[in-house]
Amino acid sequence: METVVLSGVLALVIGGCVCVVWAARGGPRWVRVVARVTLFAGEAARKGNSGRKSSSSDDGS
Repeated sequence: METVVLSGVLALVIGGCVCVVWAARGGPRWVRVVARVTLFAGEAARKGNSGRKSSSSDDGS
């Protein structure tokens, strides 16, 4: 059962990435919507993980 769920999540991630690339090249409207949702989800995941970083992480200074 876990394999099926993980396979579904992987398919959604790959599909989202394809839509981002396609939208950058001027795809149809639904592709641009899916790409925007994908980018928003990625940004939200990145911000969610930023709170879990240790204080010893490199801050770019």
